Order: sequence, then C-alpha cells, then structure tokens
Amino acid sequence: MSKSLIVVESPAKVKTIRKFLGPEYMVEASVGHVRDLPSSSLGVDEEHGFAPHYQIIPGKEKVVKELESAAAGADTVYLAPDPDREGEAIAWHVEELLRDKAKDIKRIQFNEITRRAVLEALQHPRDVDMDLVHAQQARRILDRLVGYKISPLLWRTVKRGISAGRVQSVALRLIVDREGERESFVPEEYWVFRALVQGSAGEEFRLNLTRYKGKKVAIASLAEAQALEDELQGKPFSVTKVDSKLRERQPQPPFTTSTLQQAANQRLGYGAKRTMGIAQRLYEGVEMGDGNVTALITYMRTDSIRISDEAQAACATFIGERFGDKYLPGEGRVYKAKATAQDAHEAIRPVDVTLEPDMVRPSLTAEQYNLYKLVWCRFVASQMAQAVYRDTTITAECGETQWQTKGQCQVFDGWQKVLPGEKDNLLPHVETGESLDVHALEKEQKFTQPPARYSEASLVRTLEELGIGRPSTYATIISTLEDRGYVEKKERVFVPTELGRVVCQQLLENFAKLMDVHFTAQMEGSLDKVAEGKEGWDELLTTFMDDFNPTLANADKNMKTVKGGLETDLHCPECGKPLLIRFGKAGAFLACSGYPACKYSSNFTRDEHGHLSIAPVKQIVVGICPQCGSDLVLKRSRTGSRFIACSGYPACHYAAPYSTHVKCPKCGKGEIVEKSSKKGRIFYSCSTYPACDFSTWNEPVARECPLCKSPYLVVRNTKQGTILACPNRECGYTCSPSDEDE
Repeated sequence: MSKSLIVVESPAKVKTIRKFLGPEYMVEASVGHVRDLPSSSLGVDEEHGFAPHYQIIPGKEKVVKELESAAAGADTVYLAPDPDREGEAIAWHVEELLRDKAKDIKRIQFNEITRRAVLEALQHPRDVDMDLVHAQQARRILDRLVGYKISPLLWRTVKRGISAGRVQSVALRLIVDREGERESFVPEEYWVFRALVQGSAGEEFRLNLTRYKGKKVAIASLAEAQALEDELQGKPFSVTKVDSKLRERQPQPPFTTSTLQQAANQRLGYGAKRTMGIAQRLYEGVEMGDGNVTALITYMRTDSIRISDEAQAACATFIGERFGDKYLPGEGRVYKAKATAQDAHEAIRPVDVTLEPDMVRPSLTAEQYNLYKLVWCRFVASQMAQAVYRDTTITAECGETQWQTKGQCQVFDGWQKVLPGEKDNLLPHVETGESLDVHALEKEQKFTQPPARYSEASLVRTLEELGIGRPSTYATIISTLEDRGYVEKKERVFVPTELGRVVCQQLLENFAKLMDVHFTAQMEGSLDKVAEGKEGWDELLTTFMDDFNPTLANADKNMKTVKGGLETDLHCPECGKPLLIRFGKAGAFLACSGYPACKYSSNFTRDEHGHLSIAPVKQIVVGICPQCGSDLVLKRSRTGSRFIACSGYPACHYAAPYSTHVKCPKCGKGEIVEKSSKKGRIFYSCSTYPACDFSTWNEPVARECPLCKSPYLVVRNTKQGTILACPNRECGYTCSPSDEDE
C-alpha cells in the first residue's frame, strides 16, 4: 500500500492530525526550523548576490535523519508548516533537505486543524511559493547583516556582549523617546467645577462646567477658580435643554494577532509572548476528556478580520438557536480590513463555535480557558446584532456659565449579551426651564499628565499603526528588548534602562536612517513587494547595503566610546570628583572618575524629570563584625551575588560570602554560600571549596521536606511562578514559598 508523508512544524500537531487520517498517511514534525544561518559567522556572501550559507541547526540532525527516512518510504511528501512566510520558508528548507530522498514533494496549508480542513488541503496541493520564501529570506539576511555589522561597534564603544537589531532598535527608540517626552513634560494647572443639584423629581445629580462666557472652560489658577466660585454663589441653575436619542453601538471585528495581544494584556495581564504561546497550544490541539485531541482556534498569526462564509453561517445558526433570532443582525457582518493588511488568512476564531468556553473548561488550564473565552466571545459578538442605548444629555445655565451631564440606559443588549459593555447611568427626569436647587458647588485642582509609558498592549498597537514588524514578530520584538536588558517592566509598563538609553543614543547619532520609524515601515512594504513577486529579494538587499555600508564606515570612525563611563553632574561623596555611569554585569551603577585611587561606587535613581541622584543605601543588618564589632550588613556585588560586609568599611575590610544556612549535602562540613560565575550567573556552592565541589543553580532554603525529610528545599522558577521544591526529584514535593510546613 502506498504511503504519504505529511511534515508539520510542531510535534503537538502530529497527534491531532493522525486521528483524522488513515494508515496510508505518516505524520512527522520538523520541530520548527531545520536550517538557518550559522551562529558563529555572518553566513552571507555579499560578493555573490548575498547568497546565504545555510546549515542544519545544531541539535536537529536527528530530526532531519528521521524525516529523510520517512520520506524515502513515501510516494508523496506533503509539507504542511504554518500558513505564513516563516512557515513557507520552513517548507522550502525541508524540501531542500528531502529533495534526493522523496519521489514527489508538495506544499499544503490549512488555517485550522480539523478533518475537513486537512482533507481539503490534501486535495489542493501546490508548489512552495518562492516569492514568500524570498521575502522571509530577505528579512533574515537583512537582520543578520545589520546585527552582525553594528553589534561589534557597540561592543567596542558601550559594553561587550550587547547587540542591535533592525526592527527592535526602532521599537527601543519609541520607548526611549516616550521617556524623554515624560521627563521634559511641564505640567499645567487647571481647575474643574461640579455642581450637586436637585430637580423636582427629588434625586440629586451632578453637573459639570463646560463653558464660561460662551467659550470652553479654561481655569488655570486658584485665583481664577475662587473668583468664579464667588461669582456663582447664590445664583440659580436653570435647565435649558434636555436631549434624548437612541444610539447604536456596533461590535468590534474578530481578533487579529495584534488585537488579541492587546486584549490579553489589558484584560488578563498576559504578555505578548505568553499570549502567543497559549494561542499556539489552542491552535495545535488540546486533549479533551474523551482522550481526543481537539484544535480550538484557527491560525493565530494574522492581520486579517475576514471570516469564511462557512464560519459565518455556522455562527449565525448558533446565535439564533442559543440566544434567539433578535440577536442576529439584519445581514451578515463584513468588516473592512486595513489597506496595509496582507489578508492571507482568516481572523482568529473558534474552530467550532458550538464549543462554548464552559463546555471545554475541564480540559483546559486556567490560562487556556481565559484566552479561549476571549477569542470565542469576541468572535460570537462580532456576528451579533448591535447594542442599543438611550442617551440623555441635560444642559443647564447659571449666569454666564453652561453645565452638562450625560446619562445612558441600555434598551437592547445585542452583542453585549456575550461581551458586557457600558453600564447604565440613569438621570432623574427634568423639564426644560425647570429650576434646580444647588446643594454643593465643588471645585478641584488638577494638572495635565505626561504621555503614558508604553504597556505591551499600547506598544503592539503603535507598532502596528506605524507599520513596524508583522503579526508574527511583535512578541519577539518585545521579548528581545527585555532579554537584552534595554528595557524593564515596572507596573506593567516599559521603562528604558540606562543601557537602553545609551544604545539608542549611539544608534541615533550614527544610524539615523536605520532608526527612522518611516524608513523601517517602508522596508516592511518592500518585503511585502518581494512576497508578491513585484521586487527581487537580492535587489532589495543591494539597495539597502549600498546606503548602509557608507553609514557603517562613518560609524566605525566616529562612534564615541562610553566604556570609560558617562559623565554626570553628581560628585563623589568621598573625594569630590565627578561620578560616572558605568555598565557592569549586574547593570548600570555610579563610579568615581578618580578610580582606582577612589573606589567609590553606588546605585542611582532618576526622578520624573530624568535627574540623577545617588540611591539611598538600604542596609540589612545580619550580625556583628568579628573584627571590629560594627554591624554586618548584606550587600550585593557588581556581578549580582550577595555577600556580608562590615558597615565600618573602609576602616574595616571584613567581608564573607552570603550563607544560606544550609549544611552542604555532600560533605556535611561547610555551608552552602551564594556566588556568581564569570558570566554573572548566580549559583550556590559549598563554603569549603575546593575541598568540596558541591554546587547548584537553585537557591537552597533551610526548610525540611515533609515527605522525604530532605534537610532543605530549593527555589525553582516555573511558568506558574516561584515555588519551593524538594531537591530529590523522586520525591516530587512542591509548595508555595509562603506555605507553612505540613
């Protein structure tokens, strides 16, 4: 019997697809990319048309051999990676590796992992789309050329080991520029007035001052506010107008990649990377209670809001049966995509709309349920009738001032049946010409606020609006900035680190065009043209490098070094010389410019205007110095490890490693102490080293395991958070750090 081989990206899809197909189909996974540019060299021949030198990714040799073996026993190989540019590139790389083994190779794609979609894809095979492959290859080579050529300059002038990326650097600029706007922002004072009034209906309500002497209110000082308050005292309020009208509120379209990431961040607190990881599992399939693996959502990397006719009809049937025909719109909803959308796939939607979130909840983790519910509700709501509100506006006058208040009442919930929206705000009944009793006149001082820092949601929205990156890249852009230490997240918003500020400044001064938002967006447009077959990939690279190479040569000559430290207006409290910002393994710190004669260093802070100050030293007393009797305090070295030192330094130089107070499990003589590796990574080892070579990456805690009686537990960081675990893997005991011993 003849056999066919289907090659997908993820092993999770293998089990899902196998159940759809008979024994004549083999299903194997490439486990993502199988080939890439080498990690230790440029891997691009600039002299010969930017020819890439691909190699099998280290560790993927076994996967490739298994695919070659399976292909040799198949009549036809169907390449079925994800339906996007990157998936097309993976299909091509696999095709290149299997070309000599397979008899026939075809490309198939499906937007959802269902029996119908897979079988339909098998009925419509095609060749690999080389235009899409070339677009992805151009992006990969472009990013490699930029990264490999700029990064050495940053190593030389800022700090070894850091790097620059073509798109990530522009995203960094957005965050740094926003911080600059906040620091230069000068708040302006303004005052708002409210009046607590009562009409003949007997209920109190508040009016807001909107106009004064026929103009929009602009009260900028206490004196002006006090003068207006005095002017209004004792004067009557009279209703001049009551407007009441119906307002229809339309649902939003189904999710795209960016809107899903934004909604998950705003409503669930999930980062873009976490959101895409959860969505990937829902797309690939989740094991249900009956043991079958079921895919729950369609492909989640898309910029389209289009819905197939079949899905729209199925949703209309469900809405009519579940909620009633009155919840159906007059005609099927069609949403208009943005002009820049590639529209290659449908919007993100549930595969089977009849699988309501609560029906599948027992088979999902909490985060899978939350995201599936978000996708399901948004899709169903997008196909429902509009919500209807009755809006009421009351306008009143007092002297030369005009006051207003607005209320609303929901007449029909429509799509808000599944996505509850605005709450009712009912106003009492009043008539035009009616006098109002004033119970209180309230004034409040306020100040204009600086532009908000970027959250993950607002950053993704801005990147999409500016045309920077594509749906599949947003999560990577954000995680790369965090991983490189260029930004950090504080209270769910991004703040640039000192390293991020310096790298951004260096790139702006030397690669202005590369850091230009509009140029980056134009490059995305050029890559789209390559994908459409309207521009050659090598032509795009030639044009880019002809402009980039002279800029690179100038930067090589002119980029200023800051390795010696950035000058500040602060002075050393010990010797009076200027303090410098320097970059260590544990981050930025202040150091005396008189080093090595003066070894003073300190952490620092910035205020809301960007002004530097020496950070106050928070000392935790842990004992008495055995040499001089002063307090022993807990400190942290430049590499990040904790140690104990005498508070009398520099008069007393006593110092010792930080002990976890856990006896060494190997020799039983020393205690486990905290240290840092040459690369700045924290680890824990026996205090008697080199006599005892025990070490571990996990921090030991002096707490006995209640199951196996291990004398200590270790700290482990998981996707669900930090836990304490028994070091004995066979035991398996875990608990929260705050749990009491059982």
